[in-house]
Amino acid sequence: MRKQLAMTDVNPARNSALLLGICLAVAGCGPAANGPGSDRLPGDDGSRQPYDGIGEADTVYLTGTEPFWGGEITGRALIYRTPENPDGRDIEVEPFAGRGGISWSGALDDVPLDLAVTPIACSDGMSDRKYPFTATLQLGGDTRSGCAWTEDRPFTGLAAP
Repeated sequence: MRKQLAMTDVNPARNSALLLGICLAVAGCGPAANGPGSDRLPGDDGSRQPYDGIGEADTVYLTGTEPFWGGEITGRALIYRTPENPDGRDIEVEPFAGRGGISWSGALDDVPLDLAVTPIACSDGMSDRKYPFTATLQLGGDTRSGCAWTEDRPFTGLAAP
């Protein structure tokens, strides 16, 4: 059984609003169960419990394009990478498990950073890979789209396209 993410020392109202806004932004990408006439959030399985498809100890791998970005997150530690900084930056983040996925909040050089991962299939648009999660990064006023996977829910397709 997966351990639920701790929800202490977080701002639930801010994280809930962020997750809801991101989920609504990608609503057109949701499965048929979330289609017209449905009151479910994308990635929401109908449960009233927080999403538990990613455990606190799981590493979530991230990849995004236009602009290129990526990294990995485990617990409260995010490594954020760009082509300009391939070694990445270590960022402390606070997790929040909502009904439609998980989000993390922190700051990069005093710029607010919010990352939401939802269990919606994703394509990076550049390879034949299929990812189990959609990632949405809000960095200050910029929104960046991407895909995500874990060891338990890996991408499918070539390992090195």
